[in-house]
Amino acid sequence: MAANIFVSVVVTVFNEEKNMPDFLDSFVNQDKPFEVLIVDAGSKDNTQRIVRSYERKYDFIRLEIFPGTRGESRNRGIEIAEGDVIAFIDGDTMAHPFWLKELRKSFLSSDVVGGRIVNFGYQPFVELGRVEVFYKDYDMSLPSCNLAFKKEVLDEIGGFDPTFITAEDMDLNLRSVMAGYSILYNENAIVYHHARSTVVAFFKQAFWNGVGRKQLEMKHGSLWGSYDVGELLTRKTNIWYFIRMAVGIGGYVACTLTREKKYFPEPYKAKGKSN
Repeated sequence: MAANIFVSVVVTVFNEEKNMPDFLDSFVNQDKPFEVLIVDAGSKDNTQRIVRSYERKYDFIRLEIFPGTRGESRNRGIEIAEGDVIAFIDGDTMAHPFWLKELRKSFLSSDVVGGRIVNFGYQPFVELGRVEVFYKDYDMSLPSCNLAFKKEVLDEIGGFDPTFITAEDMDLNLRSVMAGYSILYNENAIVYHHARSTVVAFFKQAFWNGVGRKQLEMKHGSLWGSYDVGELLTRKTNIWYFIRMAVGIGGYVACTLTREKKYFPEPYKAKGKSN
């Protein structure tokens, strides 16, 4: 039965003291059984102190201090997780009260589940949607701030590839489908997410997203045929949409020209698992 599925929620954080109380409070009334694993990459602010205070009050919250890249930290969360399903979310989000309930329902018919992300903050940034990439009719761009996998899927394909700077979630989605697993989108599995609040943060995100798309191409081959160009050109846009696209292209080109080895992931193997 769906209600009996144990979910391990994995979140990697660094200096998230501003968001931690709202994030943790959003799990207080979630349907059990579940655990929330906070993998802290060595925060210098009060993040760890806040999580410890919640850890003392709620037995489903656990803090793990593990400095590393986003992929390495998430893999550490997978390693220590006890659930049948591993759900990923970010520290600058809040989960809808029925988030876990909706995820469980979807796992009765799928191996991987992505949910709806409701952005809030500066409205022009909020209006910007994802640039979707499709493979075998599945949306590979479903982001890891609202994404869940059966544990057996992650055991087989090897978890996140830590050589990725960004787009490690797209790589994981691709490898899941390549291995024969299905992805289901559930619009009722909702997570609320803070949009980037400054222009500098917006530019950084766009640039590194461009780098991530190049990394994906280097590992999996050209993905340009997976973009719906007509949809990209006709969708509702604002000036920030085109700025994001230009900066992202800049990151893609910079990654191509520098040819730095760190930008080009080697085939990844995780603890005896191959992909």
